[in-house]
Amino acid sequence: MKSTIKFGSVSGIDLFVHWTFLVLLFGIFGFYVFQGLTVLAALLGVGLILSVFGCVVLHELGHAFMARKFGIPTIDIIMYPVGGVARLARMPREPRQELLIAVAGPAVNLAIAIVLYLALRVFGSAMSIETTFVPQANVLSMLMWINVGLVLFNMVPAFPMDGGRVLRAALATQMEYRTATHIASLLGQGLALVFGIYGLFYGFWTLPLISVFVFMAARQEVQHVMERG
Repeated sequence: MKSTIKFGSVSGIDLFVHWTFLVLLFGIFGFYVFQGLTVLAALLGVGLILSVFGCVVLHELGHAFMARKFGIPTIDIIMYPVGGVARLARMPREPRQELLIAVAGPAVNLAIAIVLYLALRVFGSAMSIETTFVPQANVLSMLMWINVGLVLFNMVPAFPMDGGRVLRAALATQMEYRTATHIASLLGQGLALVFGIYGLFYGFWTLPLISVFVFMAARQEVQHVMERG
C-alpha cells in the first residue's frame, strides 16, 4: 500500500495512516499560523487532532478485538482524514456477531467519554458544551464531547456507520440477510438525502459531501452482499 505509512502494531494488527492525513495536519498547522495565532497555539491545535486520531484508533481496535473473539482476524487498520477502517478478513453472517462487532467501536468512545467526565469532575473543571468549543477551552472537556459526538455519529443507522450494521443485524434476526441489507441500505440512502438537502439549504457545506459518501457506501454494501451470495 504505497499510499499508506505504517505507524505501529497492536496485538498483531498493523496500523497504517493514509498520506492525506499528514497533509491535513500540516494544513491545520498552517491555517492556525495564517490566522495570526502563535506557533504554540498551532501545535496545540495539531495535538488535539492527534488526540482525536488516537480515540479513533481505539474505536477501530474495539471492532478488531471483538471480531477476534468470533474467530475473525483483522487484516489491518487504516486511518484517513475522515476516520478509520478496520479491514476484517471477512464479515460475520450471524446477526448477533455483527451487532456486537459494530457496537464495540462506539462502546470504546463511550468509555473514553465516561473516563474523561470522571476526571473533569475530580479536578472540578468546566465541562458544559457551551464553554467547551471556545478559545482557551479545557482540552479534556473538548475530547469528552468529541467522543460523545463520535458515538452519536457512528450510531446513525446508515452504512458505512456502525449504526447501519447494527440495524441490519437486528433486521436479520427476523428476515433473510439480503432483505435486511436492502432495507438498511434504503434507510441509509434516505437519511443521506435528508442530510444533504438540509446542508444545502442551511449552509452546512460538509453535509452534502458526507451525504454523497454515505449514499454510495450504502449502495456498495448491497452490491457486496449480492456478489457474496
